Formats: sequence, C-alpha cells, structure tokens
Amino acid sequence: MARRTISAGACVVLVGGSASACFAEQSAMPAVRDFLVAWEVGNYPAAAGHTMGADQGQVAAALGGVRSQLDAASLKLDMLKIVKKGDTATAQFAVKIDLGENGEPWTYNSSMNLRRAGSGWKIEWDPSIIHPSLKQGQRLAVVTRVPSRSPIQDQNAKTVLRSVPADLVGVVPGELKDPKATIDQMVKTTKIEGGRRLDGERLLGRVRSAPPQKFLPLLTLERSSGDKLIERLKQVDGLRFQVVRIPIQPQFAPEVVGRLGAATADRLQQVGAPYQPGDTIGVSGLQLLLQRRLAGTPAIDVVAQDPEGRQVTKLRSWEGHDPAPIVTTLDRRIQPRADRALAKVKYPASLVAVRPGTGDVLAVSNHDTGGRDEAMEGHYPPGMAFSFITADALLQNGVPKSTQVECPATADVGGQTVSNPSGKAARTGILERAFSVNCATSLAQLATKLPPQALSQSAARFGLGKDWGGIFPSYAGTIPATANDGQKALVATGQGGVTTSPLAMAAAAAAVSSGVWRPPFITKDPVDTPSAQAKVLDAVATGDLKRMVRRSVQSGAAKDANVDSGGQVSGVSAVVNYQEGGQAKTVSWFVGFRDDMAFAIAVEGKVNAAKIASTFLNGAQPSAPSTTKPPQGTTPGTGGQRPPNGTGGGQTPGHTPGNGTNPTMQPTRKP
Repeated sequence: MARRTISAGACVVLVGGSASACFAEQSAMPAVRDFLVAWEVGNYPAAAGHTMGADQGQVAAALGGVRSQLDAASLKLDMLKIVKKGDTATAQFAVKIDLGENGEPWTYNSSMNLRRAGSGWKIEWDPSIIHPSLKQGQRLAVVTRVPSRSPIQDQNAKTVLRSVPADLVGVVPGELKDPKATIDQMVKTTKIEGGRRLDGERLLGRVRSAPPQKFLPLLTLERSSGDKLIERLKQVDGLRFQVVRIPIQPQFAPEVVGRLGAATADRLQQVGAPYQPGDTIGVSGLQLLLQRRLAGTPAIDVVAQDPEGRQVTKLRSWEGHDPAPIVTTLDRRIQPRADRALAKVKYPASLVAVRPGTGDVLAVSNHDTGGRDEAMEGHYPPGMAFSFITADALLQNGVPKSTQVECPATADVGGQTVSNPSGKAARTGILERAFSVNCATSLAQLATKLPPQALSQSAARFGLGKDWGGIFPSYAGTIPATANDGQKALVATGQGGVTTSPLAMAAAAAAVSSGVWRPPFITKDPVDTPSAQAKVLDAVATGDLKRMVRRSVQSGAAKDANVDSGGQVSGVSAVVNYQEGGQAKTVSWFVGFRDDMAFAIAVEGKVNAAKIASTFLNGAQPSAPSTTKPPQGTTPGTGGQRPPNGTGGGQTPGHTPGNGTNPTMQPTRKP
C-alpha cells in the first residue's frame, strides 16, 4: 500500500515560522514528525517511544487498534502546525482513514500536547490524540445499518420469493478467545461452489471492527435435510447460531430471479463498489444484474464505545441508499403452467412465453438444465422450426404459398444432401402443404431461387442474429451467410451453422402473430429498453405465413398442439439431429402462438414437442375427452390458479440462500 511520508522540507509551512526555526535545536517538530510517520507506517512501538505519561505498550496497542477497530484500508497523517509556548507545545495534524474501496474517506483534525524532556520533546499521551472525542477506556467501532434487501416481483408487483428456514452463523467478537483461530477454522470448514473459499482476512477485519458485545452474522445457510455443514460448524470454537425464516428462495424461474452468495474476488469485479469481500451479493440472474438497486447501500456509523460495548458517542456517519424492488414481466398464471408442462420430460428442456403485442417475457422455464438458462441463452440448431423464416423469405421474394413443389425423401441441392426429418417422401402438392408436413427437401430446392442475402434478411426481420441489447443476457441466434445453393439449402432447413434460443424463436413467433417484431424484455421497473427497434412486417406476406403455420397445427407435423385452450393455436414442430463437439445430439422443438401468447419449447432429446405444447396450453390439466391426453404421470394442475405467495416484500439484511455447500455472507461493509 502506497504511503505518504512527511518531509522535513515541509516544516517551514507547517510550523509557520522561518526555515531556521524548523531546525532549531529545541524544536518540537521532529518529535511530532517521527511520531506521525511511525504511526502511519504501522511501527507502533516506535511511535509510542515518543510519548510520556502512560505505559508504552498500552500506547502502542491503542495506536495499532485504530486500523483493526475500523478495518481500515489505509491511514494517512499530515502535520498541520505546531504552536510552542516555553517548555510546552501543541501540534495539530490531519487524519484521513479509508474505510473501504472507492468510498468517501473519514477525515478530521486532531491535536497533541508536548512537553520538553531533556534535550528533546515528548508527547503527552491521551486517547484524544486518536480522535478529539475519544476518552480513556473507550475504543472505536463501526456500526453498519444494512437495509432490508428488496424483492423481485412478478408483473403485478407480488414477490416471487418465498421464505425458508435458515441458520445465521456468526460471532460475538468480544467473547472470542482467539478471533483469528475461529475465523480460520470457519473458512477451512466451509466451501463455496466452484472451489472458492471465504476471505478469511476480510472476515477477521470485520470481526475486529464490529461492536464487541453484539452478535455479528457471518454466514447464512439455508436449511437442508441431511446437511452436515451446520453440525461441522458447531464444532468450531466461538461460533454462534440463530435460526430465522427469510424470503430468499425463488418461487419460480430461478435462473431469471437468481440467487445470492458470498462476495468473492471474481464476483466483486462484476458488481464493483461499494461491495467488499465478505458481503452478500447477487451472484446470478437479476439478483446479480441489479444488485445495487436491490441491496441499496448500508448506512455507516463510526462510534466510540465504553468497555462494556455501549455506544458513547457517534463520531461520523455516512448515509446509505435505500433499495428498491424489481418488477418483472413474469406472469404467475403462465409461469407455473410452463414449469408443470416440462416437469415430467425426461430430458433437459426449456420453455419461453412472450406477449406478442408488447414483447413482455411472461414465463421462463428450465427443466434439468443444471442451472443454465437455456431458455434465454441456449444455442440450438432449429432445423425445420426455422421453416417459417424460410417461408417468409420465399413469400417476400415472389414465391407464393400456392407454388407446386416436389417432396422427395432426399434431395441433392448444390452438392448438399438434404433429407426430410421423417426420412420419407410426401405426395406432391403446394408449398403450403409441404410446409405443414415439414418437407425439408421442398424448402431446400425452392431456396435456390432466393437472392444470396434473402434468408439472412428474413431472419433479421424476425430478430434472429441481431443484437437486442437490454438488461438480461439472451441469445438472438446466428445466421450464416449463403454464398451458393448448397449453403442456401442448409440454412433454409435450419442447418449449416444456424443456431438460436427458445427466447429468440418465441419472439419470432410473436412477430408472426402480431405482424410486428418486438425485442423481448423482462423487467418493467426498472424499464428494460432493448436497443433493437421494433419492425413492422409486410402485412400480405405475414397473412400468408399465418395461414401456413396454422395449417401445420391443424393437419400437419404439429397437429398434437391443436387444442382448444384460450384461442386458436398455430405453430411448427421439429426434431433435429446434429453433431456438437464430436457427439451426436438431438433437439426437439415446438414454436407457436395463440392470440394472447407466443412461445417456444426446446427439448434436448427426441420427443413430441407438440404434445408438450398442448400440456402447456391446457395448463397441465387433463384435456377434454375429445382432445389429446396429457403425458402419463402428469398430475392434474390448477389451471390459472395462483400458487401461494411468498411472505412479503422485504428481506432481513444480508440474508442469503445456501444449500450447505454454498454459504453466503452477511453484508456489513463500510462506504
């Protein structure tokens, strides 16, 4: 840490006299200068050696206690002036203490009295040298007032967090026999996901700076059946435990809502000041992206305390900033239906629902994805789920839906072999029918009639491959350029490097439904304003396209989604076999809409995604007798009935989720 030394050359100004006065034999300045330099650089015995009137060991401990009691990042001292009167003198100096990175430092002036001692000068020790208001027997302490973390809410401003039992793990600093040993053992016992460890040095600093007689929470662990971590921590000498219920667990869409955790060094690079190692911060989802809004900033008091730990005097205060909730676009009528629709799927699966008229993301569901938000950020080849983009390109370039086409089982187009997903030929008919039965060979052959940029231009009209901007991470897709007929054939059938996410496909389906592509967004407050602009689609082409995707559900490949549930359903379905990293993979799609909602489903395995769509649209309830039955094992749901709410909006300060292997920490940092 860079330190500023006090140069002898500055004494002319500091003393306020002539240059010769600085170097007079009996000047008090050298004693003051040497005391301040030794104190600043941490040589406390040397600083104490310049004092009189008290045990020098006690003086050294008092001077050294300033850093530890404040958990100070740095201490800087500047001599101001010395007023000499016979055999006594008074020296004034400035103190600047950095209480935390990037925060406003604590600055004040103090003074000391000196007396001539033999051929030199000695400082008359008094605790007021540390701070003018500090008296004998008192110590400094930092009191942090942390606001309750605000909740994340659904579109109707109801919290999406539920209260769960948790254990607060902490200490009463004044009761610790060996604070360092306690913290070291706690850090050794506790592991954070990813192999990270708690910052023991930082925790020790917090313990030393906290009021000695108050319980200081250091970890918050969500209770988990069969978890052994609490039992292991109970073996650590000096730790104390409190049981609480706190609203920390997402009711749904955990990848969007996010979770909280310990502020390790790498996470601090994301959230920045005023947070420090040891704080509790958002580590994923909206909890991370809007950490400062949700957590606010703590109010800090530096106080003087008596030996019993009672506050005597408030020396300095920094006001914090109040937190504010986040209101999302998530709809608690639709989100549970999405979760239930995927619950029985035996493969990783994702579903996104979007409101066509606005771009509001209504539901985000990820099933068995290992915590990855594949719904918003997944990279999947769309295969014939891309067919409505290709159809739009054909319609826009003079190929009507009534065009007569052939549908062989396979076709060689520009040196590329294209096969129908079914592996079979279909009877000759018009483009509209070929589209409805996922005739890849028909689309691949017709694509040769398109200009080189037609497919990428059509994809861009539907938001694919564009940079949307906005608050939440998402993947809009990749659409390779097509320089020849073979490349056109592959891209037209959703292959050849075409990748997209369920969110991007849901937004594209919403554009077919409404006639306007709108960038999807997920927060209403703060207002999420993606940089991408809405785009009005060609009304004639979109009208034809809507009839084509409706026919796919009425009598084509997606007919299992043809349910009577809140409006007419349109969409496309596909199963895509592909290679990734040398491994054979499969993704099954349904992309569609009804009047009030567009959605996309992607399943990492071979399934009938149209049936999953029907389960979603029916609210995970048994269908009417004349329609498709839900998958075996599906439990009858409650339709649009809302699940129980959480327990209010606020959170206990710093309370954070854990699972026994993911401890999180109580925020008590300074500005």
